Amino acid sequence: MSVIDVPLPDAVHVIIAADGDPRSATPAGPGRWTAPGVEVTARHQPDGGLELALAAPGPHGLSKVALRWWHHPGGHRPALVLGDAWERSYGELQWRGIQPERPLPWYWLGTDPVVGTTAGFGVRTRAGALCCWTVDEDGTTLWLDVRSGGLPVLPGERELAAATVVGVAADAGTTPYAALQALCAAMSPDPLLPEQPVVGCNNWYYAYGKDFGPDAVLRDAATIAEYAGDHPVRPFCVVDDGWTEGGGSAPGGPWDVGLPGVFDDMAGLAAGIAAQGARPGLWFRPLLSRIETKGMRTDAVSPSDRIRLDPSSDATLAAVAADVARFRAWGFELIKHDFSTYDVFGRFHPDTPPEMAGPGWQLADRTRTTAEVLVALYRTIAEAAGDALVLGCNTVGHLAAGLVEVQRTGDDTSGRHWERTRRMGINTLAFRLAQHNRFYAVDADCVPCTPATEWALNRQFLDLVARSGTALFVSVDPAARTPQADADLTAAVRLALDGGQPGGVEPLDWLATTTPRRWRTGDMNLAYSWSQPWGAWPLLPL
Repeated sequence: MSVIDVPLPDAVHVIIAADGDPRSATPAGPGRWTAPGVEVTARHQPDGGLELALAAPGPHGLSKVALRWWHHPGGHRPALVLGDAWERSYGELQWRGIQPERPLPWYWLGTDPVVGTTAGFGVRTRAGALCCWTVDEDGTTLWLDVRSGGLPVLPGERELAAATVVGVAADAGTTPYAALQALCAAMSPDPLLPEQPVVGCNNWYYAYGKDFGPDAVLRDAATIAEYAGDHPVRPFCVVDDGWTEGGGSAPGGPWDVGLPGVFDDMAGLAAGIAAQGARPGLWFRPLLSRIETKGMRTDAVSPSDRIRLDPSSDATLAAVAADVARFRAWGFELIKHDFSTYDVFGRFHPDTPPEMAGPGWQLADRTRTTAEVLVALYRTIAEAAGDALVLGCNTVGHLAAGLVEVQRTGDDTSGRHWERTRRMGINTLAFRLAQHNRFYAVDADCVPCTPATEWALNRQFLDLVARSGTALFVSVDPAARTPQADADLTAAVRLALDGGQPGGVEPLDWLATTTPRRWRTGDMNLAYSWSQPWGAWPLLPL
């Protein structure tokens, strides 16, 4: 296994207008290409990375840049190709044969199971562009989306640091999983990692933000503390959506008070959770407001009854920082921020669309790319959180790495339908597990224990997550507690608090399925059965 020196691209193409076609840039010296109003520079770094910088000082700005390599890293055309997802994954991550138009966000890895070689390219975390790759029979292309919202960025005279490309190549002695681990490590030189294993409870998957109050939260805190026993690492109890007005539908701020008549004393609630033996955590949605406020978006992305905030606005960042500082002052030790990708782009990104932003809409600050604006938002939250743990949900993981300790890497599991948990939870655990402790601590989402879902299936997911050493959150409906479920949860929580099975877990059949059944854990192999009596349900339940 080796990190390779990334060669200069063979050709560079630029797109000026957001709806324009690529035009070829002209070589202007080693590592330099020009087109009218645009200059692209590639600089080799001592560690083998290739730094890409852009200049577009003219009035028309720049939308995208495409860098083309007429070869594959490692010198072998891959038989199977794997990419990442723009933000959370939605059960779609998988190895596939070459599909030239398939967008591969952030990185790609190719392997040939017959020859045994594996190689790929990626971009360093916290890039200044939204980056994706395409891979075809002849080579690979990196697409840098540097728009500000859906319009060309107008950076003025400054040089835009778009991305740094890194690559790995491995021979038959290295598994594709180990190669992906090495690529993730090369992409993320400065991860922000929690000091202890992250384990806790969250009531979303049995309450769904409705009809609960402080007594229910404290009961959940007592339950997770009971499962943890006297373990020196204490679990979290996260208060999710439902503690403010409009709960249960991912409401917006202001976030200065709890639901009147129910959550009147948020500082007291945090102290009560701690008194039960758990660490208090709190959910919020930073970029949505129920009332008019500074930093409001003025475009058509916002629904009529709620106001989305513009993260490129200083007023928005100041308000978000004040919210996070307030939560910390109340005594919450974990801050979960959610929905920011949806509130910026106006949509989720299932099935990996070719770009995150639709055309036309704009941020207030046209001088910065959307990627730069998102990184600034995540940095604002991280700095305001101080020593509190930050958990990103519906954030762009590749941009949040180094600014969150924990990242929700997949779409929601479910306390109502096992099919969602099978499709979302197992897929994201398998295909983003290599990011764990390289980008952040991976959170594959909660393991539900509810009357509506089969415990025989959920307990297998529980076992796998606990062994993996990734973040383990459980959502336990009191009505579903049985002696067997409590015994399973106690064993899993304590194993997760230990840091999981020594050596973690590794998917073994992931080249051939989206939800691996065979896993290596420690020095043994385990086989799980994820199927219901009818197999997998082709519809995706809510």
